Amino acid sequence: MDDLDFTRPARSEIYDPAIARSCFEALGEAESFAEGAPIFAENEAADRMYFLLEGDVRLVRGRKTIDIVKAGEIFGEMAVITRHPRSAGAIARGACRAVSLDAQRFERAIQNTPEFALMLMSIMINRLRLTTTLLARTGKLPEQSAREAGKVFDRALLDELAGALKQRPAQRHLPAAVIMREGESGLFMYIVIEGRVAVWVKSALVERVGPGGIFGEMALVDQSSRAASAQAETECVLQPISRSDFLELVTSKPAFAVSLLKALAERLRYMISQQR
Repeated sequence: MDDLDFTRPARSEIYDPAIARSCFEALGEAESFAEGAPIFAENEAADRMYFLLEGDVRLVRGRKTIDIVKAGEIFGEMAVITRHPRSAGAIARGACRAVSLDAQRFERAIQNTPEFALMLMSIMINRLRLTTTLLARTGKLPEQSAREAGKVFDRALLDELAGALKQRPAQRHLPAAVIMREGESGLFMYIVIEGRVAVWVKSALVERVGPGGIFGEMALVDQSSRAASAQAETECVLQPISRSDFLELVTSKPAFAVSLLKALAERLRYMISQQR
């Protein structure tokens, strides 16, 4: 498994440390940490995410080091986006300097610089693909019960999206219809308007998506092949979103970008939990 590298967000072609730094420095607060100082602790409430300016940071779960953050990288973002307790702690390996953003300023940064949202999505998707590959190799993909994906968009935002996507009508699918296949090119992501869709990785049913939920967005962000297959469990109505639609929505509707980031972070958090 030497080819699996969880520590390099810059492996994403979308991630640009200069843009990330400018977003943090425009709205954030500079902080310094001495060698060995805790930056945040596992299981604590999260109110800040960080961009590391200088030094290295060790991410720990229990007593195990799970990642090393280098200068130019972002850390602590998942807990801020999901509003869940920290899933890991962070400790300065040496003297470090960082810039932090709280949740409110993070949303302002996305409004000011939509590219920032795309970069964060690319980081999470890279980690999701790596985590899914690792789980498949070790036989730990969930098999007993699929995750019930939460609602990503509320009714008001769904109505806004429907208005913005008038040129792209919703699609109706019969039960058992295959909507996308793992490994194929991804032309659309989908919002479930009615019904329920099952998402599969290899032979494992990993997620069920109901009204207000999404699937297929990963291939739109990084333009890689599909990481999963999807099949209609019931008769369903889906709103397709092309890559050009997607980029326009990220730029024009910050609430769309924030909702997608939260959905990706929740999915990544769930898949990481399967490694334990």
